[in-house]
Amino acid sequence: MSGSNRIRNEEETPIHISSQDISWPFWPVVPLYPYSQRRTLLKEVVKDTIWTFEQCQGIFYVVVPIRMTVVKLAKGGLLVYAPVAPTRECIRLVNELVVTHGEVKYIILPTVSGIEHKVFVGPFARCFPKAQVFVSPDQWSFPLNLPLSWLGLPQKRTQKLPLESHKTPFADEFDYAILGPLDLGLGIFEEVAFYHKRSHTLLLTDSIISIPATPPDIVQLDPYPLLFHARDNALETIEDTLQNRIKGWQRIVLFALYFRPNALRTVNWGQVLKESLKSPERSKKAYFGLFPFEWDDSWKLSFEKLHRHPLFVAPILQGVILNRNPLDVLSWVDGVSKWRFERIISAHFHVPILAHPEQFRQAFDCLRHPQYNLGNKDFELIQNIDQSLTKIGVVPPSKL
Repeated sequence: MSGSNRIRNEEETPIHISSQDISWPFWPVVPLYPYSQRRTLLKEVVKDTIWTFEQCQGIFYVVVPIRMTVVKLAKGGLLVYAPVAPTRECIRLVNELVVTHGEVKYIILPTVSGIEHKVFVGPFARCFPKAQVFVSPDQWSFPLNLPLSWLGLPQKRTQKLPLESHKTPFADEFDYAILGPLDLGLGIFEEVAFYHKRSHTLLLTDSIISIPATPPDIVQLDPYPLLFHARDNALETIEDTLQNRIKGWQRIVLFALYFRPNALRTVNWGQVLKESLKSPERSKKAYFGLFPFEWDDSWKLSFEKLHRHPLFVAPILQGVILNRNPLDVLSWVDGVSKWRFERIISAHFHVPILAHPEQFRQAFDCLRHPQYNLGNKDFELIQNIDQSLTKIGVVPPSKL
């Protein structure tokens, strides 16, 4: 039975949150907004069984949710999938579950290439010294391929996930399937899908997303990024209204998924500097009035094309990563589709995604039928990213 997606610490038990409660001192390792201050929202997804812990992060106020999922084990204890920053607030909320449901027994790192996920695992594991840590098997780091213990993971408690899920201590409750490794040239992509049998829930990291029309709760705790991107130019005043929050969120989604949407034009720096001198927003927070963007009216249609899909593969994965080896990806999709899941919890954007296996399979039609690829059809995604990859020495898929 699904819960109400309640925000535990915001609505039911108001608690004074200090700057120390939300402090993340290791933010320089991955310098993403909101840097050293990260709020956490706890939501119950399946009553007394599954909870999500949401934070937010981004670049240049392109802020999206990042999510950890916690599952209650049938015999007591908790499994944690894709940890987030272990701030005092976050750990306090986890410990509230520990008191009722038992200690954290297993911590899962389900990806190899997502440093925004990997960087939190070691610090999180140190907060729960009895937990076993399982990581996706083909871990790597750049520029040097370092041992996991050098990356902060506890050496004696960390092990790679076996290729066969029945060899794990949680096999009676979870199946999993490994997508990859897919060679990216500079490194590899890999993601591990977990299926919780009792609740019929599929846990994913990046491969499937769903986009809400309105900004998620975690992003609205500090609405400034939404309001920043709601402006049409640097001369507009930042005004906090519901309409502007929604407008800013929808533009942020286009930024996050396409890097450079067709509806966006970058302004030359001469004009940017000139307008910054006249901008009513001259604070450090507003980047001293710098706003190098101009949107045309087609951005609304671009967002609607995304939003009308209940679930889909992120365009950057469609056009840059998964198309490198579509047969292996589709084989993984077919394997995952054999599970009888009713909902999907992804590490980003909207959850839960109410979906059945056939809908999951259809989301990967972008690999079976390239004309459905959101990146190719609606935006110049592939050309832009190919150029960026080439500059940093990665072989783009178009050159393979």
